[in-house]
Amino acid sequence: MDPLALFHQVAASVPAYGEFLAEHGVDPGQVSTMSDFARLPLLTKDGYLNRHPLPRLCRDGVIGDMIAVSSGSTGTPSFWPRSVSDERVIAARFEEVFRDSFEARERRTLAVVCFALGTWVGGLFTVACCRHLAERGYPITVVAPGSDKREILRVLPQLAPHFDQVVLLGYPPFLKDVIDAGLPWTRWNVKLVTAGEVFSEEWRTLVASRAGIADPVRGIASLYGTADAGVLGNETPLSVEIRRFLAGRPGAARELFGESRLPTLVQYDPEVRFFEEHEGTLVFSGDNGIPLVRYHIADEGGIVPFERMTRFVRQHGFEPSATGPSRPFVYVFGRSHFTVSYYGANVFPENISVGLQQPTVSSLVTGKFVMETVEDDRRDRHLTVTVELMPGEKPSEETARLVGESILEQLLRLNSEFAAYVPMAQQAPFIRLRELGDPEYFPPGTKHRYTRA
Repeated sequence: MDPLALFHQVAASVPAYGEFLAEHGVDPGQVSTMSDFARLPLLTKDGYLNRHPLPRLCRDGVIGDMIAVSSGSTGTPSFWPRSVSDERVIAARFEEVFRDSFEARERRTLAVVCFALGTWVGGLFTVACCRHLAERGYPITVVAPGSDKREILRVLPQLAPHFDQVVLLGYPPFLKDVIDAGLPWTRWNVKLVTAGEVFSEEWRTLVASRAGIADPVRGIASLYGTADAGVLGNETPLSVEIRRFLAGRPGAARELFGESRLPTLVQYDPEVRFFEEHEGTLVFSGDNGIPLVRYHIADEGGIVPFERMTRFVRQHGFEPSATGPSRPFVYVFGRSHFTVSYYGANVFPENISVGLQQPTVSSLVTGKFVMETVEDDRRDRHLTVTVELMPGEKPSEETARLVGESILEQLLRLNSEFAAYVPMAQQAPFIRLRELGDPEYFPPGTKHRYTRA
């Protein structure tokens, strides 16, 4: 996309943005180069979106034909207008996954939307995008049980046998819950589309095995999506191959991403989204129901041009077998406030996840957990991880020991800050086990949160 053209269109047609520029002393007529563009003030939720009535954030002060709601990390609802034209742009990301990874042009496909329905962003947007693919000639049929696990398990056995493949679309931990319910997945040629969370390559391998997915590279694809602007990028077979190579090489990952923990790695289309890096976080521009110019989404991450990425992995001895679009990569760690600070070390949910996905414990736990630092009677703080058990499993000292050892081993392997900062005597996490669906930590039907203050 031409970010300068977008800027001038938005400055001329969006009342709130015109006011924002005036407040910052910016004359749109003086913005004529990319250097000028790079000096434009950043948009933020508090500094821009929350300060103006919804209509004034839209083109010509007119709200689009549909509104979705997100609660974000604060729990305060945000409203996101969109139109059918927005959905068509986002549908291209779904099309790339369905076409290039799932071969959905040639296969009769049942798309099962497992995101929450209603006003929330994910569900209805996904339904709409899948139906756009059907309109484009893909033999896709959509069913939308939403996040009602019982309904998913009810409709699948009746519908799946009529199709060549079944694609489940939802948040990673919820899809794992569905897979773990034990339906005859190997009969149905299952694929997964995930969004909303970073997951490990151990997770991809484990869930692929349980779902009967023979090729994890082409059988599970993640989307980088936001409530603000829909889907910004998608995993491709090439990005997945590269990520799986880096998963076993924390040193190379740190060299490339600045950290040894593994981010989501996707490719994006520069024709419709313009990304920038700002102090280790992402800024993007795009035309949406609320047009956004240099919007600071606050996701930690960065950009890697296509040529740099391919050169980097080849220098480290890896030649990907997958071919794909020669488009830039964007990597996303998520937001830093989802970490826990312990002895000055940042402990990330991704570090804990990998520990729970090791063969010694993966059959005992669902993969859901909550990490926090808990103060004891002596006012000493301990890294505490509350872990959800698989159906039928009961808390035991032996299980807690195995879980704790597995988490600690991966923390020390993946998080050099933890290994260096935390005294050896305080490194072992305190493990609390909870049965499936524990109402305090793992209530059914809600988007899971991995940290507590």
